[in-house]
Amino acid sequence: MKTDYLTLIGWLWEEFEEVRRSAQRALELCRKALRTGDDGYWDGVALNLHGFYTGVERIFETIAREVDHRLPGGPDRHRDLLTQMSAEIPEVRPPVISRETRNCLDEYRGFRHVVRHVYTFNLRTERTRALAEDVEDCLERVQRDLERFTAFLRALESHEGSLDGIDGNL
Repeated sequence: MKTDYLTLIGWLWEEFEEVRRSAQRALELCRKALRTGDDGYWDGVALNLHGFYTGVERIFETIAREVDHRLPGGPDRHRDLLTQMSAEIPEVRPPVISRETRNCLDEYRGFRHVVRHVYTFNLRTERTRALAEDVEDCLERVQRDLERFTAFLRALESHEGSLDGIDGNL
């Protein structure tokens, strides 16, 4: 069964805009927390950083299902998904993200886990601040990688699903 890559690309960029909004909101709230000294803003920062990573992961899960036809399972599935996205799958696709992007995202993956399992008032403000201040850089890395990957999908779509003649390093 052939995947409709153009539909996937459209959905992917719609989802990415939500990811961007979460990242921007986290940074805005971080700045408010620093400016006002009101530590209540840190809860919103943490929630939006959680949303940032969860949205990126949702994009990756969809790529894993629709392109790779394999979604990791088990206790390490979140980490395995990042590894899968940074790996080339011979005769299927090039890496979706670079190793540098994977390393950047892994920080947010770990933080998302903490947010899910710890009361927000127990989060370390310094760590939350550092992640909020770095989120734009990580977001830009993800965007560049997704632009490259969607160019690959467009080429694949125009070649009717065959990898023949397609450069995976577009």
